[in-house]
Amino acid sequence: MKIWKMRRNCALTPSQLLKFYIALVCLSLTVATGFLLVGVKIILIFTAIELTAVTVGFLVYCRHALDFEEIEISGTRLLVRKFIAYKESVTEFNTHWVRLSHPEEHQKVFFIEQTDQRVEVGQFLRREQFQGLIAELRSYLG
Repeated sequence: MKIWKMRRNCALTPSQLLKFYIALVCLSLTVATGFLLVGVKIILIFTAIELTAVTVGFLVYCRHALDFEEIEISGTRLLVRKFIAYKESVTEFNTHWVRLSHPEEHQKVFFIEQTDQRVEVGQFLRREQFQGLIAELRSYLG
């Protein structure tokens, strides 16, 4: 059995992002409280807008931080598992009948195909990694 796992390149894990978010909220609320004590009440509106925008941005980031694609070959079975935005899809192919398409110059993905099934793979790879992965996959196919 051989497994290739391709992940999104994210600087922070969701738990690290949560810690950073809590620190950012505390700092923002501390500054807002200081201005509020001096008598600047309008700061509450701007703090609410700021924290709403930051929260939305962080939620979008977290939604895609764990995205991955996985190719698994075991005997004559090839599984392509994709986990994108908390939605998982699994497609099974037979290694004797599957075809790999080379990506064209402008494409950021390549395709794994078999009769009526087609899956795009490689959205987390750099262009120079495509050829190596395709060559390695072909050595395992029948």
